[in-house]
Amino acid sequence: MTLHVSQRPGRQERHLLRKRHNPLFPESEREPSSAALTEAQRLDHEELSDFIGSFRGLVLETTNLQSNEDSAVILGIKERLEQGYEQASGLADNQSDTLDAITRLLDIIHRAIRRGAAGDDSALARLEQENQARQLHFQLLEYPLVADLLAPTSPIKPDELAATLLSAETAEYQAALSLFDNNQWVLLYQQGCELLDRSPDAPDQVVEHLAMLKQQIGQTL
Repeated sequence: MTLHVSQRPGRQERHLLRKRHNPLFPESEREPSSAALTEAQRLDHEELSDFIGSFRGLVLETTNLQSNEDSAVILGIKERLEQGYEQASGLADNQSDTLDAITRLLDIIHRAIRRGAAGDDSALARLEQENQARQLHFQLLEYPLVADLLAPTSPIKPDELAATLLSAETAEYQAALSLFDNNQWVLLYQQGCELLDRSPDAPDQVVEHLAMLKQQIGQTL
C-alpha cells in the first residue's frame, strides 16, 4: 500500500511511521492504514493551528513588556516561551523561523532579568548557568524523538518506549537516553532484552544499542 506521508511530519505521524515495517512493534501495527495516517496528519495540523494562535498572543505579551514589569510576569512569560520552544520543536512543517523567533524573545527576557539582577553577582551567575542549561536543552530538542518524548501529549506510550528508543538512529538514541536516570535505564535494558528475545528479525542496531545501554548503566554503578 502506498502511503502519502508528509515531507515534514508532526509528532503523531512520526510515531506512526516509526512503527512501519519495524519488527520491534506488534505485527498489527507495522502496516499503518491510509485512514490511520490521515488521522495522524489531522491531529498534527490541529496541534499546529492551536500553537500558532497561542504563540501570536505570547509574542504580543513579550513585546509589550514594560521596563519596570513585575518579575513574576517576566518569569511567567519566560517559562511559557521555553514550553513553546519544546512544542514547536515537534510540530509539523518547517518550524525553524518560529524557533528562531522564540530564541530572540527569550534573549529579550534574559536581558530584562539581567537588568533586574544588576549588582547581584550570585544572581547573575545563576542566570548564566540557566542560560547555558537552556541552550543544551534546545540542542537536544533538535532530535524529533526528544521533542516527542517531552511533549505533554506524547504519542509514545509507556509500553512502546523500549521499542521506540532501540530502533532510533544512534545519535538520536543517545540524545533520548539523556532524558532518563539510571533506574529507568535499568528498566529499559530489561524491557529491551525481552523485546529482542521476541523479535529474532530485529536489526543488528538493536543489539548494539542494548550493549551501549548496558555499558552506560555499568559506568554509573
